[in-house]
Amino acid sequence: MRAVIVNPKKNNSLEIADIQIPEPKIDEVRMKVISAGVNRPDILQKKGLYPPPVGSSTRLGLEASGIIEKIGKNVKTLKEGDKVCGLTPGGAYADSVVLPASHCFPIPKGLDFYEAASLPETYMTAWVNLFEHGRLSRGERVLIHGGSSGVGTAAIQLARWRKSSIFCTVRNKKKAIYCKSLGAEETIVYLLEDFEEKILECTNKLGVNVILDMVGGEYISKNLNCLSHRGRLVQIAFLKGSKTNLNLFQIMLKQQIITGSTLRSRSNAEKERIVNVLKQNIWPEIESGNIKTKVHEIFKLEDAELAHKKMELSDHCGKIVLKVNEP
Repeated sequence: MRAVIVNPKKNNSLEIADIQIPEPKIDEVRMKVISAGVNRPDILQKKGLYPPPVGSSTRLGLEASGIIEKIGKNVKTLKEGDKVCGLTPGGAYADSVVLPASHCFPIPKGLDFYEAASLPETYMTAWVNLFEHGRLSRGERVLIHGGSSGVGTAAIQLARWRKSSIFCTVRNKKKAIYCKSLGAEETIVYLLEDFEEKILECTNKLGVNVILDMVGGEYISKNLNCLSHRGRLVQIAFLKGSKTNLNLFQIMLKQQIITGSTLRSRSNAEKERIVNVLKQNIWPEIESGNIKTKVHEIFKLEDAELAHKKMELSDHCGKIVLKVNEP
């Protein structure tokens, strides 16, 4: 079967290789991949900056949609021919991928394979970090950096579903309009305004209760400055680096919390739990149209390198996905 591999001899460029079709273990399924989501961790892994956990696939691709083509002998919840999307342990940039049956979602009614491929990694990441680590509750104020990204798109809509007050930072006015269409109340174009000053102005210097940040670097201190008393800063990535100088005394005085998480390093049981929470709470919202998907662009599997370059330009709104096979 075809699969995208990283060629270290050609500056870690992405190429198509012919590899053996994987076989599912007793609790796994094999999916014929129709579409695969493209995520920042894929780019970091390609560059050698995000090694996969022990036991995971070393190939790229953390989410996919497609058709079940084979099941393990202990799998009772799915059958061959079922249309699903799911969180994969890597390897989704390929004709077929194996994943635990418990990490599969039904494709929400009304969505196509490309829209479905944009859901698992992003919504699981947004849910667990906003609500479990950030403990965002009804009526609280949240700042979401990178609001037009895939995770940002999910986070804005989840925060709106939770009836929170939403601020987000964006790169330009086009992205600001996009985020407001999703439910953001205040958008801050960070190239034109200082987000710290704007947040303090808009909140009468109270700050926001939760910040979801994927930037890091100099943002960390600024985040803490506009975080409320007992506020929670949740880090999900570090596009500008993970090291900075902090005034810990300020954190003590304001009783603030700095936390964060990754999804890929979690146990299969924990991922299954998150899948089930989303099936119960968010899949009905997607099917009703209250939560919308946004696919910015679809690239062929052979053009995975171009898809990565597109993501690194950061001019997209929503998700970038790959077209792997015909439905």
